[in-house]
Amino acid sequence: MKLSVKLPVKLPARTAVALAALVVATACAPQTSGNSSSGKDEKTGTLRVWLFQEVNNGPKEKVVDAAVSTFKKAHKDTRVTIEYIPVETRAQRMKAAFNDPKSAPDVIEYGNTDTAGYVKDGGLADVTEEFTDWSEAKDTDPTAKQSVTVDGKIYGAPFFVGVRALYYRTDILKDLGLEAPRTQAELISTAKKIRAADPDLYGLVVGGAYTYGAMPFIWSQGGEIAQGKGGSYAAAIDSAAAQKGIKAYTSLFGADNCPAAKCAGMTGNDTVTAFSSGKAGMAIGGDFSHAAIEAGKIKGKYAVVPLPGVKPGSVAPAFAGGNNIGVLKSTSHRTLAVDLMEQLASKKTQSELFDAMGFLPTYTDVRDAVAKKQPFVAPFVKTLASGAKFVPASAAWSQIDASLVLPTMFQEVISGKKDVAAASKDAAKKMNDAFGSVG
Repeated sequence: MKLSVKLPVKLPARTAVALAALVVATACAPQTSGNSSSGKDEKTGTLRVWLFQEVNNGPKEKVVDAAVSTFKKAHKDTRVTIEYIPVETRAQRMKAAFNDPKSAPDVIEYGNTDTAGYVKDGGLADVTEEFTDWSEAKDTDPTAKQSVTVDGKIYGAPFFVGVRALYYRTDILKDLGLEAPRTQAELISTAKKIRAADPDLYGLVVGGAYTYGAMPFIWSQGGEIAQGKGGSYAAAIDSAAAQKGIKAYTSLFGADNCPAAKCAGMTGNDTVTAFSSGKAGMAIGGDFSHAAIEAGKIKGKYAVVPLPGVKPGSVAPAFAGGNNIGVLKSTSHRTLAVDLMEQLASKKTQSELFDAMGFLPTYTDVRDAVAKKQPFVAPFVKTLASGAKFVPASAAWSQIDASLVLPTMFQEVISGKKDVAAASKDAAKKMNDAFGSVG
């Protein structure tokens, strides 16, 4: 075992205060983790892991089980329990875990939008040293690495990158004599033509709670969610350009495409489920949705193109999503937890996750290899290359996301409770209150 220097760190709201401590690890003496509230680093026992539940979770479970099996061969006296949690409940689950270390997991999958907030809350362990020493990490995509980095420190390992594009039914468009839409206006008109031809189908299935499906409409109109950087952001969701995007997206909720009564509450997973079960002509889905759609009723009857922007041939900016694997600061099994994190986020596991789920790897060499192997990756890679965007890199985003500020705004417009101007103004106020609370 190599020598290791650990600096115990407590993270107040914005400042890290380092307490000098030197711990020498030996083969026979347990290492004390400065990032563990318990101060323990047990080399045996049970590791608890929380991963996200997918629309079709079976293939993911097989890959994870294989990775865990490899890990356990190297750690004979260690048990691993996996719990798959709904993405929508992650905010409440993680808040409870941070507040009660005894019931908290050791390793978690988390969305890259949650990094800054979880670090501010003191939930994630600083694994800068281990990540830097990890041989595979050198091939990590720089953007993916940035998603686990806060103030120069690393708080996890990138797990996969995700971007969304337009899935459409080739058979339905052919029957109607339509081509894949090349502009946002064509997208909306095509959706309504599909619905008119078959009222039992959603034209383009959309969700009032599908924030990341709505964002490209705002960005393609030149709007922004917020502006600024670092700890200083101001909401821009109520700008004239953003309002144009909100109007375009919410125009898709109605009897002529996706009835508000059924679609206002839909999440991204709900829309993918509707498309894969043959209930929609088009859907906005991720590369990570591919496996679920392939397993559905429309296998062989769909294609994917980048989501069109305003101008012909343009690509609407997509949200640069993805998930990471992190170690909780409260773990009493730090060394084991980091080893498991690296196994789950390894090149081998990411390559297998791509084959099983369509998740794009975070390693540049592995991504190049899978892109050559599977043509379906092409529209997603093109979308990334066209300029994907990200949410504000602020600890406030977790609060904004968890309190459903943007879904509430969309749903207020969809229901007719407020017009776009009023709803976006109220959303901007809520966002600015959140930004101000962490400033």
